[in-house]
Amino acid sequence: MRFIVLKFGGTSVSTLARWKTIAAQAQQRADEGARPVLVCSAVSGVSDLLDSLLPAARRGEHDAVLEQIEAKHRALMATMDLPSDLLDDHFSLLRRLAQGVSLIGEITPRLTARVMSHGELMSTTMGAEWLNGQGLKTAWMDARSFMRSAPMADDSPRRRYLAARIPHDAEPALQKQFADVDATVILTQGFIASSPDEETVLLGRGGSDTSATTIAAKLGAERCEIWTDVPGMFTANPRQIQAARLLKALDYDEAQELASTGAKVLHPAAVNPVRAAKIPMHVRSTPRPDLAGTVVSLDQGDRHASVKAISGRKNLVLIVMESVGMWQSVGFLADVFGCFRARGLSVDLVATSESNVTVSLDTSANLIDEDALQGLLEDLAPLCQPSVIRGCASVSIVGRNIRAVLHELAPVFEVFEEHRIYLVTQAASDLNLTVVIDAAQVDRMVKQLHGLLFSNSQRDETFGPSWAALFEDAPQQITRGARSWWRARKDELIDIAQEHSPAYVYDRATVSARAEEVAGLQNVSQVLYAIKANPHPELMKIARAAGLGFECVSPGEVARVRALFPDLRRDQVLYTPNFAPREDYAAGFDADVMVTLDNLHPLIAWPDLFEGREIFVRIDPGQGRGHHAHVRTGGATSKFGVAADQIDELLGRAAAASCRIVGLHAHAGSGVRTPDNWREVGSVLAELAARLPDVRVLDVGGGLGVPEKPGQTRLDLTAVDQRLGQLRAAFPDKQLWMEPGRYLVAEAGVLLARVTQRKQKGIVRYVGVDAGMHSLIRPALYGAYHQIVNLNRIDDPATETVNIVGPICETGDVLGRDRRMPQSEEGDVLLIGTAGAYGRAMASEYNLRGFPEEILI
Repeated sequence: MRFIVLKFGGTSVSTLARWKTIAAQAQQRADEGARPVLVCSAVSGVSDLLDSLLPAARRGEHDAVLEQIEAKHRALMATMDLPSDLLDDHFSLLRRLAQGVSLIGEITPRLTARVMSHGELMSTTMGAEWLNGQGLKTAWMDARSFMRSAPMADDSPRRRYLAARIPHDAEPALQKQFADVDATVILTQGFIASSPDEETVLLGRGGSDTSATTIAAKLGAERCEIWTDVPGMFTANPRQIQAARLLKALDYDEAQELASTGAKVLHPAAVNPVRAAKIPMHVRSTPRPDLAGTVVSLDQGDRHASVKAISGRKNLVLIVMESVGMWQSVGFLADVFGCFRARGLSVDLVATSESNVTVSLDTSANLIDEDALQGLLEDLAPLCQPSVIRGCASVSIVGRNIRAVLHELAPVFEVFEEHRIYLVTQAASDLNLTVVIDAAQVDRMVKQLHGLLFSNSQRDETFGPSWAALFEDAPQQITRGARSWWRARKDELIDIAQEHSPAYVYDRATVSARAEEVAGLQNVSQVLYAIKANPHPELMKIARAAGLGFECVSPGEVARVRALFPDLRRDQVLYTPNFAPREDYAAGFDADVMVTLDNLHPLIAWPDLFEGREIFVRIDPGQGRGHHAHVRTGGATSKFGVAADQIDELLGRAAAASCRIVGLHAHAGSGVRTPDNWREVGSVLAELAARLPDVRVLDVGGGLGVPEKPGQTRLDLTAVDQRLGQLRAAFPDKQLWMEPGRYLVAEAGVLLARVTQRKQKGIVRYVGVDAGMHSLIRPALYGAYHQIVNLNRIDDPATETVNIVGPICETGDVLGRDRRMPQSEEGDVLLIGTAGAYGRAMASEYNLRGFPEEILI
């Protein structure tokens, strides 16, 4: 019996259209005389919901999560015309398990594995029912009946149940069992297996790839096909870089390096089973089954030096071990690595010198929590001086015989000139060169390196077409919905641009709608508009008309608020200076607004300034959130807020200065689109407020995110309000304040720019416009994405990939990289969307180009 294993990921099993593709591919393999074995993941998003179920149950909030899980499956079952009660047993069991946790409050790895397994069990139950209904005879098999885990050196419960390892030796008995099944297709699950004593275990997140390749090796399959939402492996992440090239062929070692260094299309553990069994692996795309994808197979003997890809990997933690005693000390490395082994931690990258060893831990691959990390440091302390560097990421140049082309990579290293480099490694296999830098820089580094190394590469037996070329007929990436107010007014905007380009244009109706949305939050006592997002007086008037107060961060902002609205009460204006001089605090008190203390220094150095005053204190919530490191305002690496361990000193200093702390304020970051954030911030504040008897206000900050890219979901304000309602019910004596800025104005504003020139260098095309980094600095400052649309050709297909650049004499003057656009001509008007916040407010006259105008319509 010839077996072909086909693995389908979450996006591939989430719609009826994708299941039709699965059926067609299975039938095609059967028509070839093989037996297709389908290995399926959970429906997209379900694993995340299941992962959150038990923590929610411990808080007594599991009903909402269960409703989402059930709704996702019922909606899919309805489109597939499946019996409505098909999954009722699964839903009932999940409810019972969650209720048990809500009563007992205990979550174990064993219980987590049981809960998480239902994602795959439910998706394959639906799939088998539907495939049989289509006349494709399908046998559903429980992967736990033939996928058995093996003992590991680290036999901790978390590792045993949540990151099991499965032997991949050939199993003739299993081959016979599968051959004897009376069916055309066998359908089973990825990600799940069983222990030797038949308990459910998991292979770790992303483990469905490993399930498929392990099953292929056990069956001695003809090939293993990994079906996902991208058509193969690319020279970089094609979601970020549309100029990334398809890699038509790789050997096992190259594929392993790509997967290990950050290519998310394939799980790193998936390569070894098929490599050991010499089984070819094909990476294919469910949305585009017509494309051949990437073939991973044995090394064909071509050993010429070449760079194949650039990859980035976040979520790294560095452990730095300093010791002058390690020089020529026998067994030092064995001793320190023994500490990692004892904690069940797998070391990733290693760099050593005479007195230092630095290693990286991949937090997505290791089951690391703060307790485990602290325990590791304690274990290492007798051997060396250990320390931790968080917030790191790696950038890897992956290829063949990298050492042979080091001389050609000289321009590449210039990219790192202005960035802190923590670690450099060059693989002994000569397959990659890796640099570890701050995570905030990795996306930009990958884009720059890819442009240097692949902009002029031609198609050959390795490199196929670019991601953009594979989808040349796709339309412009235009995001629909409320923020596309400008589409209906494109002719008006084109006329404005002819006279005023570059110009910011704001839509009054959108600002008003957003202001009314936040003003309508039932569980928020007061909403303050953070005017740093956009201090335009007319926009501030719209916010005030909706009943909003204002949050300021400088004396200039306070003065503008007081000039526009002299009758505002003191508690309707919150002023939060940061590392400001004494006179800034004095100005706030003189203006009769609520002043926030962000640091203990003012109380220590200028206690007389605070005597008899009521103040707020900004608290560091301990961790930050947001769309970029530069906008995450919590955690030790952020300059904002008083740390929780300084509260005792704060109380003493406030008492000595005879001032009363009446409000606590925290802000986790900007661009947050998860509704739990503000309740979690408020809970931190409420816990601290128990020690501060005068506190009557908990200000949970702002940072309400808006969707910026096509496909992103909106923040559910109703869910935010519900979560805050839970907080309010728990602390009824406290007022809840919130201070959105970006949410009110970002979608209401666009930047209009006219095309000035075109240029082509090699295969790279540039479109120049009269706006630049002086007009909108967010892309250059922290790689922010803004949709860019040619208004003159709004309905034309996108036929070219271009970089949109401005007139400023800086290499970083790029507004958008690798954008699919219609062919733009001189004089065309480009619209840069979601630019109402931190656009004109952060503009400059650099190169003496002047400020863009601002126009309200």
